[in-house]
Amino acid sequence: MTHVEPAEHDLPTVEGNAGLAPRGERPWWRDAVVYQVYPRSFSDSDGDGLGDIRGIRDRLAHLVDLGVDAVWLSPFYPSPLLDGGYDVADPRDVDPRLGTVDELRGLTEDCHRLGLKIFVDIVPNHFSWDHEWFQAAKATAPGSPEWSRFHAVRGKGADGTEPPNDWQSAFGGPAWSPIEGHPGWWYLHIFDASQPDVNWDNPEIHADYEKTLRFWFDMGVDGFRIDVAHGLVKEPGYPDAGTAPGFDEVLAGAPQEYSPMWDQPGVHDIWREWRRVADGYSPDRAYVGEAWVSTPERQADYTRPDELHTTFNFHFLKTWWAAERIREVVGLSLLASAAVGAPCTWVLSNHDVWRPVTRFAPHLRDGTLDLAEGRRRALALSLVSLGLPGSAYLYQGEELGLPEVLDIADGDRQDPTFFRTQGENKGRDGCRIPIPWSGSSAPYGFTTGTPHLPMPEGWEPLTVEAQKADPASTFHVYKRALAVRRAREAMGDGLMRWLDLGDDDVVAFERPGDEPVTVVLNVADADRIVAVDGEILVECGGVARQADGVLVLPPSSAAWIG
Repeated sequence: MTHVEPAEHDLPTVEGNAGLAPRGERPWWRDAVVYQVYPRSFSDSDGDGLGDIRGIRDRLAHLVDLGVDAVWLSPFYPSPLLDGGYDVADPRDVDPRLGTVDELRGLTEDCHRLGLKIFVDIVPNHFSWDHEWFQAAKATAPGSPEWSRFHAVRGKGADGTEPPNDWQSAFGGPAWSPIEGHPGWWYLHIFDASQPDVNWDNPEIHADYEKTLRFWFDMGVDGFRIDVAHGLVKEPGYPDAGTAPGFDEVLAGAPQEYSPMWDQPGVHDIWREWRRVADGYSPDRAYVGEAWVSTPERQADYTRPDELHTTFNFHFLKTWWAAERIREVVGLSLLASAAVGAPCTWVLSNHDVWRPVTRFAPHLRDGTLDLAEGRRRALALSLVSLGLPGSAYLYQGEELGLPEVLDIADGDRQDPTFFRTQGENKGRDGCRIPIPWSGSSAPYGFTTGTPHLPMPEGWEPLTVEAQKADPASTFHVYKRALAVRRAREAMGDGLMRWLDLGDDDVVAFERPGDEPVTVVLNVADADRIVAVDGEILVECGGVARQADGVLVLPPSSAAWIG
């Protein structure tokens, strides 16, 4: 390994969680690589065009071959599907179009037999308007016990015809809709109108969600991914948001010192309740929270020892192709998480954001995107994320280098964002296109019917079948990286040391230990020559060692050296 002195950055040279137990003795969730399955787009077993539980069970061998440690299922609950299943009508059942509770139990048993943990989504901010409690509320007048489970508020103006405040939906438009049959009254939905927010001031909400947690924990589920973990509690009195940044602005990195509807202090009391539920189970159950907050320090608040186990590091997801920015985000994130004793949880993609192949693709002179370069950058940054201390999440298709599908006809779109913004915001359908498994044309083995979202032509080289047959494919880079990560004690959670290899465009760090690993990334548009001793364990982009012992890093390349 290299003996180059660590860089003199503003950040400490050694970061992470010191003093951890050996890998096999610490909680599994501190190191796990988790694969996100979007059920409706993963694999269809019955030809109706929707992926289903049976399809997931049939494809588990792919995940075992890839080498992940756990599976996370996006919602599979009964739903009118006005927001991709996140409009949950019954959180303790399975949508009959996707399967049954017994089949979900069978999937859980399959995962455990294959050595995989399983997370499922839980959506505690809102129900679907098809949920029995909202249907019961609609049959009564505001002020009833049924309406106390939601946010029913009198509007502004003498007759209440204006919304109660200026809050905006994360999907566009006002966050309030009129209560039918009761002029002057409005209900809150910080997402789509079909997703009424529940009122966490009501003890019935606490009891019902605990019932849901226990229902799935008792079945053997190992953890929950918590949707909108920062959004459950609203400021009393529903004051105007004023100049507080909206959801889209926070996603884009805007400072968020205050918001009456996001990241309220009271949300942490809920997570303490939930942690006590999880701590009552053995073996370990775990939570990962979706908290879009403005700084790593605010994110770390959600993973204090008596709250959630982990939260997605969206600051890393939002980083751009610049070495200085990557070092800054990683360093600050590790510092914040270490301060509360939690691991970082690295993520580059999910069902809500453009795929990194497209996000990192530069524009060519003709205005088109250079997806080949985007794929090189995305893969190189994935090697960085998998090499960092903590756990990591992969979104289905990431291991195939799938791009965002941009040319979806308006008539095929499903995302409520598209409809609530009158088409100005195209929404998230492009990252939810079904997985291509095999064959030379759509639907590439996903279904024998018509996919619920159209699949593009030209994806034959991206199929699982094609990539498994090609040792140089994106799939095999991920597979090799996950094998090394599992085999080396230095990987997963633990320590990290920044390295200065004499070039600001090269991000380099060491994972120290008995079998240390050095991770290097070149973000420059030209070759970089660096001195790093050791064998190339994993590489992408054509990293090679010269006869004189130096390492050649082509543009947009990365490697693990050990």
